[in-house]
Amino acid sequence: MKLLRVPGYLLRLFRIVATLARSGALTQLRERFDVGGISGAVLICVAVVTKPFGKRGNPDLPPLARALTALGPAEVKLGQMLSTRPDVVGDQIAAELRSLQDRVAAFPDSAAEQMVMQELGAPVGELFTRFDPAIAAASIAQVHRARTPEGHEVAVKVLRPNIERDFLRDIEAFRFVAHVLEWVLPSSRRLKPVAVYDHFEETTRIELDLRLEAAAASEFAGHTADDPLFRVPAVDWTRSEQRVMTSDWVNGTPIGDIPALRAKGIDVADLGERVIQTFLRHALHDGLFHADMHQGNLLVGDDGAIVALDFGIMGRLDPMTRRFYADILLSFLRRDYERAARVHREAGYLPADQPLDAFAQSLRAVAEPIFGLGAKNISMARLLGQLFKVTERFGMETQTQLILLQKTMVMVEGVARDLNPDVNMWTAAKPVVEQWMLENLGPKAIARDLKNTAVALSSLGPRMPEVAERLVTMIDQATLPESPAPPPRRTPIWPMLLTGVIGGMIGAGVMLVLMG
Repeated sequence: MKLLRVPGYLLRLFRIVATLARSGALTQLRERFDVGGISGAVLICVAVVTKPFGKRGNPDLPPLARALTALGPAEVKLGQMLSTRPDVVGDQIAAELRSLQDRVAAFPDSAAEQMVMQELGAPVGELFTRFDPAIAAASIAQVHRARTPEGHEVAVKVLRPNIERDFLRDIEAFRFVAHVLEWVLPSSRRLKPVAVYDHFEETTRIELDLRLEAAAASEFAGHTADDPLFRVPAVDWTRSEQRVMTSDWVNGTPIGDIPALRAKGIDVADLGERVIQTFLRHALHDGLFHADMHQGNLLVGDDGAIVALDFGIMGRLDPMTRRFYADILLSFLRRDYERAARVHREAGYLPADQPLDAFAQSLRAVAEPIFGLGAKNISMARLLGQLFKVTERFGMETQTQLILLQKTMVMVEGVARDLNPDVNMWTAAKPVVEQWMLENLGPKAIARDLKNTAVALSSLGPRMPEVAERLVTMIDQATLPESPAPPPRRTPIWPMLLTGVIGGMIGAGVMLVLMG
C-alpha cells in the first residue's frame, strides 16, 4: 500500500466495519473465529461505536450477505469467493453466501454506448446496426445483444463506468485486513489470508481487462475444439478492447431450466454426468478449466452440447499439480487412503513432522462414512469440508493453487445435482481420472517423458562446458567458511501503528458526532 493512500483506505475500512456491525455480520464473524478476551471486547466496542455509520442493506438477507451487497460490487465478488471457502468462514456462513448473487442494477444504456465509442473509436451506430438494452447485469459488467453490419448476432460485454477505480480502492482495504489478521491471529496464518487476498486480486484484475477474458476464451476454444458436445463462443477481436468484448451470440437453453431441457428431449441425467466429466477432462488433460461454472454461465444447445459463457475466471494447473491431484483423487476413488497420504507427503502438502499412518487414518475416518452413503448423498462439497478440518489438525497450509479447483468442483457438483439428484460424483469421475492416469503415468507416458528428457538434454550439449564450470564454482563456494549470520530482524510495528490509527479515527468520529 502507498503511504499517501492510507487515509483513504482507512476511511473505506471504517465504512466496511460500520456496515458489518450494523448488519450483525461483525458479531457473526467474532463468534465464527472465537475471538474472546481483550480482542473480543475491542470488537464489541468497535461494533457499538461504528454501527450508526454503516449502510442499512437489505434486512431480508443473512447478515454477511446483507452487508456485502450494501457495500458494493467488490464486496459482492469477495462474498462469492468466500462462499467456496468453508475452511475460512465456516459451514454456516459459506452456506448463506452461496445464495449471494450479483444484486446490481444495470447502468444506463447511454453510458454503455459511450464506453463502446470510447474504447472502439467509432459510434455505436457504425459498429452495430442494432444495440439492444442490457439483458444481464453483474457486479463488473453488463451484456447487450447486438447485430453487426455483416449481419452477425453478437453479445457485447461492457465494463461498468469507473469499476476499476472502485474495485482497486476496495481490494487495497482487503489487503490491509489480511495483513492485520495474520498479525493479530497467528493461528490464521495456516489459512494464508494474504495469499487468499492475492488470489482474489489476481482474478479480479483479470476480469477488469476484457482483452484477457477474450484471450482466455480464444485459448479455451482451441483446447476444446475436438469436443463436439462442448462449445465456446468465438471472439470478435475487431470489436473488442480493454473495456468492451464482443463475441458470437449463442442460442441455448439455460442449464438450470430443467423442464425446458426435457421438453427438447435432452437427457438431463446424462447431462449431469457430462458436466462433471467435462470439467475434469479440462482440468486434467488441458490444465485449463472454466472456474466459474455456475448455472448462469452454462447453456445447452438443441443437440445437447454444453455452451460455456463468461471467461473472466479461468483456472490453470501445471503438469505436476495435475499429477498429484489425479493421484489423490484416484486414491480416494479406490479407497486407498495409505496411497492418498503418501501422495500428500510427496507433494509437500503434509509437513514432514506429521506421521503418515495417522494422516491416512484420518483420511479413512473422513471418507468411509461418505462412501457408505447412497449415491445421491455422496457429496464432494462434504468431503472437502471434512478434509479442511483434517488439514487444520495436521498443520497443513492452504494450497492456493488449488483454491479455484476446489471451488469449481463444489460448483460443478451443485449443477450436476440440480440436473440429476441421484448422480454419483465418484462414478462419473472415475473413468476420466483412470484414463488420464493411464495416459500420463503408464508405460507409453514413461517412454514419452524419457524421450522429451533426452531431447531437452541434447539441446544443452553445447553449453555443457559452461554448466560444468558453474558446478565446480558452486562446489568451491560451498567449501568456504560460512559468513557470520545476519542480525535478527526486528518485528515490524506498522500493523500496531495502523491499528492505532483506526482506533483514533473511530474515536475522532464519535467525538465529532457528540460535539455536533
